[in-house]
Amino acid sequence: MFRSTLPRISGMVKILLVVASRKETFMNRTGTVYADYQATTPLDPYVRECMDPFWNESFGNPHSTDHITGWQAEKAVNEARASVASLIGADKDEIIFTSGATEANNLALFGLARHMPLIRNRIIVSAVEHKCVLAAARALSVQSRFIIETAPVNDDGMIDLDALQASLNGDVLLVSIMAVNNEVGSIQDIPRIAELLSSYDIPLHCDAAQAPCAVDISGLAKSAEMISLSGHKFYGPQGIGALYIRRDLQGRVEPLIYGGGQQNGLRSGTVPLPLCVGMGAAADMITNSKSALERARIARQRDRFIHLLMDAGPSITVNGPGTNHRHPGNANLCFHGYDAQSILSSLQPKVAASTGAACTSGLPEPSHVLHALGLSTEDSDASIRFSFGRFTTEQDIDKASTLVLQTLESLSLHLSA
Repeated sequence: MFRSTLPRISGMVKILLVVASRKETFMNRTGTVYADYQATTPLDPYVRECMDPFWNESFGNPHSTDHITGWQAEKAVNEARASVASLIGADKDEIIFTSGATEANNLALFGLARHMPLIRNRIIVSAVEHKCVLAAARALSVQSRFIIETAPVNDDGMIDLDALQASLNGDVLLVSIMAVNNEVGSIQDIPRIAELLSSYDIPLHCDAAQAPCAVDISGLAKSAEMISLSGHKFYGPQGIGALYIRRDLQGRVEPLIYGGGQQNGLRSGTVPLPLCVGMGAAADMITNSKSALERARIARQRDRFIHLLMDAGPSITVNGPGTNHRHPGNANLCFHGYDAQSILSSLQPKVAASTGAACTSGLPEPSHVLHALGLSTEDSDASIRFSFGRFTTEQDIDKASTLVLQTLESLSLHLSA
C-alpha cells in the first residue's frame, strides 16, 4: 500500500472507507447511465488519491539512482510492481510496465517471435481474441513468415479444446488465448489449456485485460508464461498496462523499444510514476476481501437488467455463455429485428453502451467475435454489449432498462409508420 498518500489507517480499511464515502456521488453526475465498463472502468477515488502526490510532490524519475528523489520514486514503482504481481501470483521482477494491454500483447507476440528461429513457425490464436492480438499475428505472418492458425470456439465463445489439442505439435511457437472475452464475457479454462500445451513445451500468452473484474486470477501465473493487463480495465488510470513474462522466458523475448535498458532490458524508457502507482493501487483494491462479493452483486444487477428487458416482451436473446462462465458485468444482447447503432444513437446521451465491435478509426464493422459464435451478420448488427461494474446502482439498472424499452418501442413505431 502507499501509506504516505492517506491517513494511517490499515490498508484494507482505507480502501473500504474511501469506496463507501465516494460511491454515491462518484458516478452519473451528468445523468448518463454508464453501461460500458468493459470499454473502460472509471478511475476509483481511492486510486486517484494514491496517485495525487506523485504528480507534484513526489515527482522523481524512478530511474535516477544518484539521489533520494529518484530512490523514493523507484520505491513507489517497485511497490506498485509488487501489487500487480500479486494480482496474478507472480514475482515483481516478472512484471514489465507498458502503455496498456495493446502494447503488452504486441510485446508478447513480436518479442517471442523475433527472438526464436523458424523451427517453431506456427502461432495459434483463438477466433475471439482482441483485435490487437489478431493484427499482431497477421503482421508476423506477413513480415516473418509465421503460419497463423485459429483455434475455434463453440457458440458460447469457449475454446474447442479437442480442436486445439489436435492442432498442437512441436512446431508451435506460441498459443495466445484471452482469459475473459471483451465482447461476450466468456471465461476460458486457462489451467486446462495450459495443461494441453505443457506436453509440447509451448508457452501460453494470455490477454487478461478483462479478467481482474471477472474472476479471481491470483493463480493465473501458474498457467501462463505471459499475461497482459491494462490498468483502466480494473478502475486504474488509462495509459498504463503490464506484461508478465515468466522469469525463465525473459531471455527469449526481444524488446520492441530500445534505449536505456530499463525493466530488465525488455522495455526501455522512463516508466510513468503516477500511472504505475495508480495501477498498483487498483490491483490492491481488486484483490481485497470484498471483491468476490462485489462480483456477485454486479452479476445480480446484470441478471436483473436482462430479465427486465426480456420479460417485457421484445425479441431479445443473450449472446455467449451462461452465467457460470461469463464476466459478471457482461450482458451482450441481440435485439432481433433492430439495428444496434440506431438503438445506441437513440439512447444518447442517457445511456452509454457499445456494440463491442469498433475498429481503431471508430467506424462500426461486423464483430469477428459474434461471427465466430455463429451469429448471422443481421443478428451481429443487432447486438449491443452492456457492461456494469463497481459504481452501478439499482437505480441505474431500472433507468437503463426503462430507457432501452422506450427506445425499442419508439423505433418500432417509426419502422411501422
